[in-house]
Amino acid sequence: PAVVTADLRLNEPRYPTLPKLMKAKKKPLEVMDAASMGVDLTPRMEVIMMEEPPVRAGGIKVDSVDQLVDKLKNEAKVL
Repeated sequence: PAVVTADLRLNEPRYPTLPKLMKAKKKPLEVMDAASMGVDLTPRMEVIMMEEPPVRAGGIKVDSVDQLVDKLKNEAKVL
């Protein structure tokens, strides 16, 4: 068993206030080299082939719901 709860403000971003933005501007930004941290940046994937997707066929407009249901059943076979 589990109890899961969620708040209405779950996906709302928290925006910083103006004084915090001004303080963040004054802080020094330290730039580090990837090699000094022991990170290997060589690419590990190789692109073998690229091709465009096939061109899509044009759509059609139907006049009624009956015609739409008929096309979905017989041509698209989704119903």
